[in-house]
Amino acid sequence: MYDIAKRTALGAGILLILPIAVGVSGWQWQPETQGLWLRGLFWVTETVTRPWGIVTSALLALWFLWCLRFRFKPALGVLAIMALTVLVGQCMKSFIKERLQEPRPFVVWLEKTYHVDERYFYSLPRPERARLVAQQLSAQTQIPEWLRAHWQFETGFAFPSGHTLFAATWALLAVGLLWARRHYKTVAVLMVWASGVMASRLALGMHWPQDLIAATLMSWVLVVLACTLAQRWCGPLTRSPQEKQGDDNVKQEHQ
Repeated sequence: MYDIAKRTALGAGILLILPIAVGVSGWQWQPETQGLWLRGLFWVTETVTRPWGIVTSALLALWFLWCLRFRFKPALGVLAIMALTVLVGQCMKSFIKERLQEPRPFVVWLEKTYHVDERYFYSLPRPERARLVAQQLSAQTQIPEWLRAHWQFETGFAFPSGHTLFAATWALLAVGLLWARRHYKTVAVLMVWASGVMASRLALGMHWPQDLIAATLMSWVLVVLACTLAQRWCGPLTRSPQEKQGDDNVKQEHQ
């Protein structure tokens, strides 16, 4: 468990660099009106937004199973542990959001710009919140239509970030499950993807830096527990002696 906690803590530390740096810098979100980079970040965030998050989870789960090469029963165990980890994280997120009720940055901006009281906003049912956003921004031509639509779809509370929790969980699962088996490219790609998701949540006005920090720490705790269970119940996460011997034979053949 110590090795798992140590390497996943390193991964979590890397993911925390962005939100901590943004928080320390004093950066304040303001709606951006131009730039392909913003649209690119929107597509990154869409890989987590429902229903695409389900597709992302399915593809990642299949890839993880291929990388681990467990037998059928252990593979089912790992699959169940990964799915449960993501699901528990999202349930925890929803529970905390409803208790703390932190407004999103774009809702705070609506209050300052259009005098939409945030308490009134969040007192409305979600469909009514979406209609209110559309109504207030109907004459706003500088904010892209796709961003306005995204705000209408995401009218919940901010703390903690569910998108970050989702992406960080998968990235840290890669660190915990795949790093010891030398799938370094997969780990690197998922870490970059998770960082992109986190950046998108800030840039799109959906979250504050502390939302991302809390979600990353939550995902780390869940992943440490998940990887420990996977190692105990499904088999070692490190490469088997046969795999190591196979690598040595390949090296000898190329010498």
